[in-house]
Amino acid sequence: MAVLRIHILNGELAGEAFEPLGDRVTIGRAASCDVALPAPHVSAEHLVIELHGESARVTDQHSTNGSELVRGGARSPITGPVELQSGDVLALGGGDERQPIELRVELHRDDDAQVVTTRPLSELGAVSDPRRDQTLRTLIATQANIGVAQSLDQVISAIADAALELVRGATHVTVVLRELDGDRFIPALSRVRSETGYVTQARVPLTRSVYRKVVSERCAVLAADAPQETFSSESLLGTGIRSTIGVPLWRGEELIGVLQVDNRDRPAMFNDTDVEVLGALAANASLAVDNARLIRRLKDAEQRLTKENVYLRRRDERSSGGRQIIGQSRAMVQLLEQLDKVVNTRVTVLIEGKTGTGKELIASAVHHRSERREKLFVAQNCAALPEHLLESELFGHKRGAFTGATEEKKGLFDVADGGTLFLDEVTEMPLTLQAKLLRVLQEGEIRPVGATQTRHVDVRIVAATNRDLEGEVREGRFREDLYYRLKVFPLSVPTLAERREDIPLLANHFLTRYSREYGRRLAGFDQPATELLVAYPWPGNVRELENEVQRCVIQAGEEELVGISLLSERVRQVEGLVQRAAATTGSLKDRIEQVEKFLVAECLREHDNNKTSAAKSLGITREGLHKKLKQLGLS
Repeated sequence: MAVLRIHILNGELAGEAFEPLGDRVTIGRAASCDVALPAPHVSAEHLVIELHGESARVTDQHSTNGSELVRGGARSPITGPVELQSGDVLALGGGDERQPIELRVELHRDDDAQVVTTRPLSELGAVSDPRRDQTLRTLIATQANIGVAQSLDQVISAIADAALELVRGATHVTVVLRELDGDRFIPALSRVRSETGYVTQARVPLTRSVYRKVVSERCAVLAADAPQETFSSESLLGTGIRSTIGVPLWRGEELIGVLQVDNRDRPAMFNDTDVEVLGALAANASLAVDNARLIRRLKDAEQRLTKENVYLRRRDERSSGGRQIIGQSRAMVQLLEQLDKVVNTRVTVLIEGKTGTGKELIASAVHHRSERREKLFVAQNCAALPEHLLESELFGHKRGAFTGATEEKKGLFDVADGGTLFLDEVTEMPLTLQAKLLRVLQEGEIRPVGATQTRHVDVRIVAATNRDLEGEVREGRFREDLYYRLKVFPLSVPTLAERREDIPLLANHFLTRYSREYGRRLAGFDQPATELLVAYPWPGNVRELENEVQRCVIQAGEEELVGISLLSERVRQVEGLVQRAAATTGSLKDRIEQVEKFLVAECLREHDNNKTSAAKSLGITREGLHKKLKQLGLS
């Protein structure tokens, strides 16, 4: 089997070398890649190298800026699977004036058969050694240190320290753990003993030949004089290892990791006693790793359930009053037709509308009519929190990320994983957070505050604004690239003035809700009150209408119908206009049109025929005013 070794030639990691595990090696910007490159022009998963026997093949993963193969001074783009040769250079993300990240690939033969001693741990109990008593005392002490560690990072650190303490001839230690939900083994921690005897963290290349032997034969491995006993194993020679031991970490019959210690200075530094001691350490270490992972899963589940419980209760409180979409007007029918077209897609939805038109209700409908309805619908007003709190609320934070961060917190993207996140007043989001939101939309990844790695989330984003988003982009207050990512499928919510035929339906709906809540017996509105409600311009839209009806119910006595006397003064001001319209002949719609015609004409006169100002005063768009003028015969 070929052994792959990758040397970074430039960029932040220049001079570093990787020897990834497994037969499929991912290279890219994402922290989850086997070789993670912190460069903005490198895609999240840029390249994949697959090992097949003695050969290797590289494939570009549809990266944004492309890849090139450099061989013998010639450069060629990687457009399909390409067979690699030892010494090839891969150039990632070049073009224009960008300097590509270059990696040199080395392929060696991995002769696993040359690893000397493999032995089941059960056979090592009879080994005698005069150091046994001292070793046993040290083992007990180190086991205690592992036992008090709680987090997985603390447990792994304690295991590495214990290995170096127990095997005094070791200069390096590496702990490799199996992914929780996969078959890949990933180096979790590497440490080096310094010349002064102190243990310091470092990037230690892993020995594939030893690791593979442990995994394949499920036993301990000892190479006392690596260069002599494994002279054809480039994996050992390339790392400079002279002596090495690898022992398995077990959970029952399942292999969950490998503990490896090396000496890079002298041969013949280890013996069977060292293997026995590491085996005893591994038994306790396996249990500690398993417990730490279980504790982390339980804490994550507890935090997630707590968050979900809060949002579910809030959602139940909101829905208990019957927050269904009400409306039979042409404008609302068209809106709902558009909504039904997009609900079962993955695209981002942008809801545009004036304050009080019911944008959150539309966002909730997008979620609850979709295939994500069984997961959470989470809403956040971007104007409600300052920048640093909004970032933590959305993306979460690590413990100690900032003053007051005494424990790790899950963000709303984590809470909404699998569901929908509604970002209201998205134009109020600071530019720095807009960049993080863009990353979520592009890569599906979030990075909590204070974290060094990203993680994937599956969240559908629905955003809303009451502003002119294109104008915000022109003024430099909103990122243009984010604008195009958000406005994939816009939904425009009409103002109440654009759907007047829905006003009686909405008013009676709110009347029923608040009559039940306040113990009133109101059956509806009388005809004059209904005409005033329909004639009033409602600059605050549905929210203002709801507040008006709620106030009427609170003030009502023993009446069965709400009359004009219960309406607020601002609504009653249009009474004279209604009376004038009542003197004319025709249907209710014709009479209301006369009132509307008068109001629009008066508004234009007050604003010196400035249609933009008049439209703003009426709470409609300029385009909506043009339509209204044409409808009323005033154009």
